[in-house]
Amino acid sequence: MDKVERLISIIMILLKKNIVSTNEFAQLFNVSKRTILRDMETLSLSNIPLYSIHGVNGGYGIMDEYKVDKRLLSSSDLENILAALGGLEQILISEEVELTIKKIEAMVSPLAPKSSIQLSFYDWEGRSEIIQTLKTCQESILKRKLVSFEYIDKNGTVTNRIVEPYQLHFSETSWYLKGFCLHRMSNRTFKLSRIDHLTMNEQTFSPRDDLLEQEQEASYQPELVAIQALISPSIKDQFIERYGRKSIETYNSEFLLATIDVPQNSTGFQFLASFGTNLKIVEPKTYVEDFRTYLNKMVDVYS
Repeated sequence: MDKVERLISIIMILLKKNIVSTNEFAQLFNVSKRTILRDMETLSLSNIPLYSIHGVNGGYGIMDEYKVDKRLLSSSDLENILAALGGLEQILISEEVELTIKKIEAMVSPLAPKSSIQLSFYDWEGRSEIIQTLKTCQESILKRKLVSFEYIDKNGTVTNRIVEPYQLHFSETSWYLKGFCLHRMSNRTFKLSRIDHLTMNEQTFSPRDDLLEQEQEASYQPELVAIQALISPSIKDQFIERYGRKSIETYNSEFLLATIDVPQNSTGFQFLASFGTNLKIVEPKTYVEDFRTYLNKMVDVYS
């Protein structure tokens, strides 16, 4: 963290807390107490209304009038932002998001009621392992440096790639890197969990201005097929969350009828198979046959 970011963070923290000691700041930012004292001098010279209290429980504070006058968002606005960031923290680069959350938390009045929204995510081990890959990709994007890596496709084939990185993209449960592949000489999207031995090169590149627009236009969209399936009431909520209430209608006393669009590939089969005996596809017959073939291959694995 550079000095400017640290100064901003100090102001944000003091906007929330009454008194913060020099030791607390030094430990939080991993700097010396002398550095914090110089920061306080800098803020004072910048007309930030700080005051200090000496003694065991002493430290630095900021005038209450300043806290009131500088509020640009209401506590409700800030709580809503925190609720959103709190949920995203589990999938984003933790250190970056943590700093942002601390800054916003510092702007919320200590007397404000706690947020009425709580988001929880399972902390998968693989998610924490991918953080370093995310950091390297993000640094390469910001510095406009090429990245090289081994890429393992879904069939297990390994290829060496050198890529101009342009954007990190999170979709559903996975991270992807979008960029221009010098191996294929075209726009490509790489799933981060299939990237191995990632390295940021010293060689820089000039951005291709129309890359992201072209990538978006040319992005792969799987062919969808409309199907009808009988589903158990126990999984009704999962279909409502994904397809909405209009996708479901009453069929009989035991089942509901769901009309949905699914990919015409293994991804669609995997999604439907995840419901086990709580789902039975009834239309179209051609899709039923394709799905039966997929299930038979699964059974053959255990034969």
